[in-house]
Amino acid sequence: MSAERLRVVMLTSSYPLFAGDMTAPFIEEIAIAVAARGHEVHVVLPNHPRLNRSDMDKGVHLHPFAVAPRRSWGAAWGYAGSLAGDVALTKGAIAVAPLALASAARALNWVMRAVSADVVQAHWVIPNGPPAALIARRRRVPLVISLHGSDVFVAEQVRLARGAARWAFGAADAVTACSGDLADRAVRLGADAGRTTVVPYGVHADQFTPVDDATRAAVRGWYGLPPETPLLLCAGRLVYKKGFAVAVDAFARIAAAQPAARLVIAGDGPLESDLRAQAARLGIAERVIFAGRVDRARHPLLVGACDVYLLPSVHDHRGNVDGLPNALLDALAAGCAVIASDVAGVGLAVRDGETGVLVPEQRADALADALRALLNDPARCTRLGAAARADVTSRLTWERTAAAFERVYDDARSGNRMS
Repeated sequence: MSAERLRVVMLTSSYPLFAGDMTAPFIEEIAIAVAARGHEVHVVLPNHPRLNRSDMDKGVHLHPFAVAPRRSWGAAWGYAGSLAGDVALTKGAIAVAPLALASAARALNWVMRAVSADVVQAHWVIPNGPPAALIARRRRVPLVISLHGSDVFVAEQVRLARGAARWAFGAADAVTACSGDLADRAVRLGADAGRTTVVPYGVHADQFTPVDDATRAAVRGWYGLPPETPLLLCAGRLVYKKGFAVAVDAFARIAAAQPAARLVIAGDGPLESDLRAQAARLGIAERVIFAGRVDRARHPLLVGACDVYLLPSVHDHRGNVDGLPNALLDALAAGCAVIASDVAGVGLAVRDGETGVLVPEQRADALADALRALLNDPARCTRLGAAARADVTSRLTWERTAAAFERVYDDARSGNRMS
């Protein structure tokens, strides 16, 4: 633990909107975990129309700022509303960007001055790196930029964003990424390799646990299913890079041999109608359950109750891909048998054949073969799940994540380039 209590100010464009919300929960978990190590944490965030949080929550101070004169305009900024299908900036986000960035800079400046910040952390280099860099330089406070995936993708695809990211990286005293793949891409965009560190996300071993038979039956009851139903689960936003279309295709390939099995897709997003149409076209519409957005309190029960967790992540047609999905860590901690695409940071969490099964992305046939093998070998599912939980809860916890950020803060403060 750092010998000094730090005043950490974080700038973010997404955060859980209310208790139980699943919007960017990893940002809240980072803030809570850093605060739990004795630091004073302030989060500056857009005042979305649906934001309903107290000023002090779980040890973290929240400072919402007005994105634009009309609060309703804030719906276009952050909170997963700035990207259409996670592949392109929305027209609304582009239109409100100048106001939002200026508002973020003003709010960040006010909070940093009010609390005498020791370090500022910008979550997502785009859009938050440039305003954070501007204010960090003005207030002579070290800057840490933390990358989460979509920000690097936008910088790779949009020339103006690429230039802004490069400038922000040049001002940063440290850069963190949730996976090695993301770190490498950031370096190619201009981040200093010597100042770039991989800091994986964590998991709550006490929240995500294997469940008993009664809970398994109760979860199946949510969807009107018998207690013995084999349950397959995908969870996340319904966007291209999650690869849910591959999961639906794979499930269709094994459906005849597993007539009782059901695939649950938990989450919402722009591709729901496409996925429903795909399931209907493949003749499995009645066996694919679209659960919608699952409350954060119920999510661990659903994860723990599934027989196999599928993470079919892909590089979408623009090249975007997840870094290290929190949903994957949750499933591993819950002791699930996991089948995941071997992309980005997934290999950091899953050891193929030991704590889960890795398959090539975009290969429904390979995913179906792996799924068929696991469903026909319950004992192997149990072994993989137990090994996964033991491994992830020893290596990837939020306490370890916070300790790693603490080291990054200390390094940034001791070697910062404020001038």
